[in-house]
Amino acid sequence: MITGELKNKIDAIWNTFWTGGISNTITIVEQLTYLIFIKNLDEVETRNELMARRLGKDFEPIFGEDQQKFRWKNLKEMDVQARHDIFNDNKDGIFPFIRSLGSEKSMFSQYMKDASFGINKAATLDLVIEKLEALDMSNQDIKGDIYEYLLSKLEGGGTAGQFRTPRHIIKLMVEMMQPTLEDTIVDPAAGTAGFLVAAKEYLDKTYDVTELSKHSEHIKSQMFNGTEFDATMLRIASMNLFLHGVEEPNIMDVDAVSKDNEVSNAYSLVLANPPFKGTIDKESIATGLKNVTNTTKTELLFLALMLRQLKAGGRAAVIVPDGVLFGASNAHKSIRKEIVQNHKLEAVISMPSGIFKPYSGVSTAIMIFTKTGAGGTDYVWFYDMLADGKSLDDKRNLLVEEKVFDDFSFGDGFEQADADTKRDLHDKFNLPQILDHYKYLKSDYFGKMHQPSGEVLHVKDVPDNLGFKEYLDETVTHDFSDRTSQSFLVPYQEIEGNDWDLSINRYKEIVYEEIEYDEPKVIIERIKKLDEQRGTYLNDILKEL
Repeated sequence: MITGELKNKIDAIWNTFWTGGISNTITIVEQLTYLIFIKNLDEVETRNELMARRLGKDFEPIFGEDQQKFRWKNLKEMDVQARHDIFNDNKDGIFPFIRSLGSEKSMFSQYMKDASFGINKAATLDLVIEKLEALDMSNQDIKGDIYEYLLSKLEGGGTAGQFRTPRHIIKLMVEMMQPTLEDTIVDPAAGTAGFLVAAKEYLDKTYDVTELSKHSEHIKSQMFNGTEFDATMLRIASMNLFLHGVEEPNIMDVDAVSKDNEVSNAYSLVLANPPFKGTIDKESIATGLKNVTNTTKTELLFLALMLRQLKAGGRAAVIVPDGVLFGASNAHKSIRKEIVQNHKLEAVISMPSGIFKPYSGVSTAIMIFTKTGAGGTDYVWFYDMLADGKSLDDKRNLLVEEKVFDDFSFGDGFEQADADTKRDLHDKFNLPQILDHYKYLKSDYFGKMHQPSGEVLHVKDVPDNLGFKEYLDETVTHDFSDRTSQSFLVPYQEIEGNDWDLSINRYKEIVYEEIEYDEPKVIIERIKKLDEQRGTYLNDILKEL
């Protein structure tokens, strides 16, 4: 979330457009997005040049010899009018250049074909570039926050349950799903492509250059997919992915749950935060989705869509509003039953209601499941996230060190900390434990130390063979059958018996501390003494009058 100095700088840029005679909100957002994209292109080119020199390898440049004038570092040094002419030239200028990026038939080219320059005054462009240059956008979070703030200014921004997913929650979901180079990933509610970008960053971090190179064609044109029907979002998503090395992202211009979207059995991984409160006309809904859940509610239809679009064995991590977990309508029950009974539900992570503040106080959860078509749910892992590392008020201030928050670090400082320090960190930041518990439950170590129900076994073996070297000690020794804890397992039969209810409050046990009170006689004596003191003080006051 943007606050303080950064917010003031963005507002100053916004005011520059207004004073320059540009008052249409969509026009301002689009023009700013193009300028940020052009600035980022130069930053990517500079990084590639430095890496190529360091490694002694060639690379394919974004800018040719005749296009060096389009680089941000050169644009910002130009004469004001000459620069404006380059932007305004619809034949050989910078906008024809960015429209030509990507292959001729790529969706990136399709969505960028209508990109056009809309700042008529050279002085206005000069002031905007000057103010943009003063913004430090090296941090991806800051870029995301800027996009979020700009989009919030659009008419209807934040309506129909559409809110930008906090980046640390996106990162948590990606880290839990661990995308591979063989995956084909989709976000059916792509927005600005935050999930897809995070997945690409995970791959870049996890695999070396040789492995990435082997899969370059798959990464460039097949791996990253999505649907989005808002034209501005389509351009932003395409530019965002392009800047992260995905030259031909497949972001389709279609209403995901409508009859126009016919994709099925195509993807191995879904990462998504679909709209929470949207509805769609009954006649427009794809028939196959209504067979799974007969409703017009988008949050339910998107779950049915994910099951349709996943290949057998494909997995999904999706944010849903709490109502999806316990809603009593037939449509709510049918989609939960479908996932639990006919596929494999692995996890439900309840998140605090402040996650989406200041834009919404809605309570949400992360559902993780695998498409099997033949069941497979045995025990479902529930986790009660109480703290995400930020304050749960409108300010959303960091409560832990920035490095720990950014990296989910389990480094030496954390490992060597005493129990009180670890407990203090966990009280403010549950994400490291969530990630550790989830990975442990899916590992071979779990079966060595725990019964299927989660109870701890008494095992005589060296710690390394039991996972103590791979996971936090408290993870390996945690009793996953203890429903008074934040992290516990629930068997399939119990979920079925509760009419497929997946709300954590249905299964979590609350421990109430017994409060001891003094006997009535003691309390009465205490009141008498207070009354006597009151009388004494009153007499003293009367004597002074």
